[in-house]
Amino acid sequence: MSTIQVQLPDGSRKELPEGGTAEDLVQAIGPRLAKAATGARVNGEVTSLMTPLRDGDRVEILTFADRDGQDVFRHSAAHLMASAIKRVRPDVKLAIGPPIEDGFYYDIDADPPLSEEDFPRFEEEMARIVKEDSRFERIEVSKEEALRFFGEQDEVYKIELINDLEDGAITYYKHGEFVDLCRGPHLPSTGRIKAFKLLSLAGAYWRGDEKRPMLQRVYGAAFPSKKELDEHLKRLEEAQKRDHRRLGKQLGLFSFHGEGPGFPFFHPKGMTVMEELLAYWREEHRKEGYGEIRTPIMLDRSLWERSGHWDHYRENMYFSQIDERDVAIKPMNCPGAMLVYKTGMRSYRELPLRLAELGTVHRHEKSGVLHGLTRVRMFTQDDAHIYLTIDQVQDEVMTLIDFVDRMYAVFGLEYHVELSTRPEKSIGSEQDWETATESLRAALDRKGLAYKVNEGDGAFYGPKIDFHIRDCLKRSWQCATIQLDFAMPEKFDLEYMGSDGERRRPVIIHRVIYGAIERFFGILVEHFAGAFPVWLAPVQVMVVPVGEHFNDYARQVREVLFTEGFRVDADLRDDTMKYKIREAQNQKIPYMLVVGEREQASGAVAVRHRKLGDLGAMPLDAFKSRLHGEIHAKALDPEAADSRSQAAAT
Repeated sequence: MSTIQVQLPDGSRKELPEGGTAEDLVQAIGPRLAKAATGARVNGEVTSLMTPLRDGDRVEILTFADRDGQDVFRHSAAHLMASAIKRVRPDVKLAIGPPIEDGFYYDIDADPPLSEEDFPRFEEEMARIVKEDSRFERIEVSKEEALRFFGEQDEVYKIELINDLEDGAITYYKHGEFVDLCRGPHLPSTGRIKAFKLLSLAGAYWRGDEKRPMLQRVYGAAFPSKKELDEHLKRLEEAQKRDHRRLGKQLGLFSFHGEGPGFPFFHPKGMTVMEELLAYWREEHRKEGYGEIRTPIMLDRSLWERSGHWDHYRENMYFSQIDERDVAIKPMNCPGAMLVYKTGMRSYRELPLRLAELGTVHRHEKSGVLHGLTRVRMFTQDDAHIYLTIDQVQDEVMTLIDFVDRMYAVFGLEYHVELSTRPEKSIGSEQDWETATESLRAALDRKGLAYKVNEGDGAFYGPKIDFHIRDCLKRSWQCATIQLDFAMPEKFDLEYMGSDGERRRPVIIHRVIYGAIERFFGILVEHFAGAFPVWLAPVQVMVVPVGEHFNDYARQVREVLFTEGFRVDADLRDDTMKYKIREAQNQKIPYMLVVGEREQASGAVAVRHRKLGDLGAMPLDAFKSRLHGEIHAKALDPEAADSRSQAAAT
């Protein structure tokens, strides 16, 4: 029998019979891997385990520990759910069902509509299909045959998708009696999906177009074991408690209104948090040598034609006219920053030139994707544009990595890093790309950072480093980015005078740290569950008298702290002390100062912390020192701040 050899990631080789599959390979490697495997990456392409291998193929076996392996697993779970729903409700029409982070969904057209009360019936049918352990089979047909098949099924959404495909082979995936239009890949069989749960229903326009039919999006979760599923469901429950939309309303931080969908309204408490974030940002940028600029929110059409936004981003922009000239509300700050640079001839001695802007931008996001503060139509970006030579890139990027690390550490945010390289469609010379990419890579290596390489996923104008922060629930959010750009200097004819007196073209680093500040705000609300560290808290101290006889002393304490610069209030309502403390706890106020006869007589306060509980009585001056120390340190842990303030006092 003829054989083939395939290469594994460690460089070793494995011999298989000709026509052998990745599934045969994992069986040959060992039963533990065979049980855990979900798919394979063959010569860089993610495939199913059933894919035949060829001699010389480079093969990496995927498990649920790999993101691509999770996608194969959850894509199969989406098909499992769709097949169960079709068994229970044969009348529904199927649209699309992709994997997403932590789960999957399927968009479905149903009349009468589906209900979450249907979920137990669907889950029972899913369990039966899992027990049947049907193989996922890949079937290749012509476009004409695919149109005929789905036409007979009256699957109108599948027909539209097929019509949009180029002529040629179309792939189905089949398990049991269920057939779906799909490129795959999938698990070997339905029996691999051991634990699943249907979670929620939402509305979703077909193809994200609000002029198209509104479908129902059924969300689900799937894991290889019940233990992993249960842990995920606990995280979801905690995430619901931390939902920034709910906490934003409860804590009086911000609101949304029908008169402006996607446009957040920040209330006084929310603005306090926002201003503290911006003050910290400004102080850190001052230390790093940035000059802050401000550019207009609305600029002439010609600028956006020059930048390329008019041709490539117009559908996401808002427009108006001034003096019969077309103008656009800026969706990005970059073109305005280019004009600032061009106000005079720059010298090589000025480079790197660091210009930062807290610029409010507007983008027309479709209503179906709006989500609290994390997806809005108006937001502020903490942009910076750094103009420099290609030789300066590596050192500048290392400085930026330290800058990002320092700012994220203040919020207790961990992160991982990804490096994205030249895409197929790009501008700039091969030499510039190689130098730029190696500069980014060398900076990451010299900082000792582990990073993932996304080959071909850079911007068309240059390679980039992305920082993905992880909140306390281990959810990932892409925020900071460092992007090299060869395009804007060309489009705007940017120059500097070199040391040899010759005009030269700079390189630009586009850089954000918070990203969209509104989005970062929403992430922080959920990360802290609304209980901001004291330096960010809208109200830092609530003074609570034990009875109305001590209201005057409560006012006196409040006045002393207010004069000291603290954000303080006093609850003088005609309610019990316990009720007032409970209310302050619900409002996530860090400190409650209880005052009564003993405190009034000694000029002291009884201190209670929202997390640590009763801390005992202390002189008002001692409490002021404690609070100053915690705020100055931007402490996440009040106990650590307390020890630091005590050490400073001695």
